[in-house]
Amino acid sequence: MPYQPIENYGIIGNMRTVALIGMNGSIDWYCCPHFDSPSVFGALLDDKKGGRFQISADADGVRHKQFYWPSTNVVVTRFLLKNGIAELEDFMPAGLPSDSPEYHHIYRRVRCVRGAVRISVECRPAFGYGRQNHEMLIALNGAKFMAGSLTLALSTTVPLSNDGQGGVSAEFVLAEGESQTFILGEHGTGDAGPNPPSEAEAEELLRDTVKFWQNWLSACTYHGRWREQVQRSALALKLLTFEPTGAIIAAPTTSLPEVIGGVRNWDYRYTWMRDAAFTVYAFLRLGFRNEAAAFLSWIEDYASKHASRNAPSPVMFTIEGDIQIPEYQLDHWEGYRGSGPVRIGNAAVSQFQGDIYGELMDALYLSNKYVSPTPYDVWVKVRDRLEWICDNWRLPDAGIWEMRNRQEHFVYSKVMNWVALDRGIRLADKRALPADRAKWIRERDLIYEEVMTKGWNQKRQSFTQFYGSEDLDASLLIMPLVFFMAPTDPRMLKTLDAILANPRQGGLLSDSLVHRYPPDPRIDGLPGEEGTFNMCSFWLVEALTRAGQAYPERLDQARLLFERVLGYANHLGLYAEQTGPQGEALGNFPQAFTHLALISAAFNLDRMLGSQV
Repeated sequence: MPYQPIENYGIIGNMRTVALIGMNGSIDWYCCPHFDSPSVFGALLDDKKGGRFQISADADGVRHKQFYWPSTNVVVTRFLLKNGIAELEDFMPAGLPSDSPEYHHIYRRVRCVRGAVRISVECRPAFGYGRQNHEMLIALNGAKFMAGSLTLALSTTVPLSNDGQGGVSAEFVLAEGESQTFILGEHGTGDAGPNPPSEAEAEELLRDTVKFWQNWLSACTYHGRWREQVQRSALALKLLTFEPTGAIIAAPTTSLPEVIGGVRNWDYRYTWMRDAAFTVYAFLRLGFRNEAAAFLSWIEDYASKHASRNAPSPVMFTIEGDIQIPEYQLDHWEGYRGSGPVRIGNAAVSQFQGDIYGELMDALYLSNKYVSPTPYDVWVKVRDRLEWICDNWRLPDAGIWEMRNRQEHFVYSKVMNWVALDRGIRLADKRALPADRAKWIRERDLIYEEVMTKGWNQKRQSFTQFYGSEDLDASLLIMPLVFFMAPTDPRMLKTLDAILANPRQGGLLSDSLVHRYPPDPRIDGLPGEEGTFNMCSFWLVEALTRAGQAYPERLDQARLLFERVLGYANHLGLYAEQTGPQGEALGNFPQAFTHLALISAAFNLDRMLGSQV
């Protein structure tokens, strides 16, 4: 099978874009120059036509190991052979001045650690998602690839050959202690050929990049249990940040399937408003106030431009703050392991998802508390939105799971409407800001009563997915996390018990992993049974943790579940959106939401365990 498992990848990046590097030394996904730009290497979604940049040891029986240089986003891939060992170091320079040309370069240095190793190189770009033809020029110090306005140069002192497929290849032997550097980056169209890479300059850039990441991480204030996993999650989130605007993308990939061979393939290279509270909360818990403030600035400077007093707010945006994200299919690509269609863009941008105001208000409330006071002009916009919620919270919506086949009165959405008004009331009181408090309190309380009446299913003895439904929904675990209700409320404990049951008994828990909603029947109208949802598994840990304040056995259960879920991370500590029935990664990778939830669960579980000592 030519496709690598999704969990076999690591990522490098520069807060502009990322590259996914397999354990075989192949860059199989890289969009240039930004996260949502068309791909240059896309073998992840079409092994034959997608394009790749592979550097690997050429031998039978080679074994691979991959790890991050400690406390950084520099990936090291090790090739272990019978007669030698080679290491490949991959990174994108970070921490440079914003106008530095090095920002759009990938550095790849391969060196022989022991013995003598034959190395093979293959660089075959496929511009514009493989739809754009390119010209190639092989020069003395590398090669140039020209497609429209984008020219990439591969700089190396290794002689390159035309592979006959629009790319270049090379083979050479490294003796012990020898190395070769390959630099791929944007190149001015009028410039001469590629410049030969200087080993000394590459070494200096590597050391500067290592120092940048280690200095950034040194600001982390978390020193509790599972520190390594928490810090890796923080480093992954930082990679998913678009530094020029402060936006954070949901994942750097598109169309990695939630069901192999199925149609659950979506483009996640955008920013969801929903991520706001979880992002701000996670960064603040770790001491990264600047990142939290940058994301809130993105909301204020970019997202708020599309707010209308008489219409729902958009649910997602491009990294530049645009809401024109038309969805279309790349029919010429087969998709990961034949899982078509490959989609670009996301039609969910046009949905009404009523919950997003709760996450947004929670983020603003936390920002006001831990970063800086809410300015009056921002408050006026917030007040308009809360007035809109008072008038419209009774509307059905597409919900957090972005149902494409129905609108319902989703309990999660109602709870988050309650959160929006609750945080608005608290914020107004904290800062003595003008507001129609009586109206907001009245509507907030009406939402609460309605959720308790219509969201609770007497027959199931649990809250359910939407009014009148008998299905559970893992998003209901958010209730105690946002202080909608006490974690020890009998209704919450019964809902927890219902979710903790096996799917065969109507629950959502499979081993330690949580399904979003029952695998069957298919409420979302899409075929195929998806995997478990990693974010929800961490939400379950946190809900159990909070219940553990009164019930120690729940705390023990939370700790065991947390350890088990950590065991499903890949070799680098990264998570895709979902985990499949054989423990494999499914869906877009790595997913920000999962790492946000991991940080929150670890923080609260560690704090609770500390209080028990």
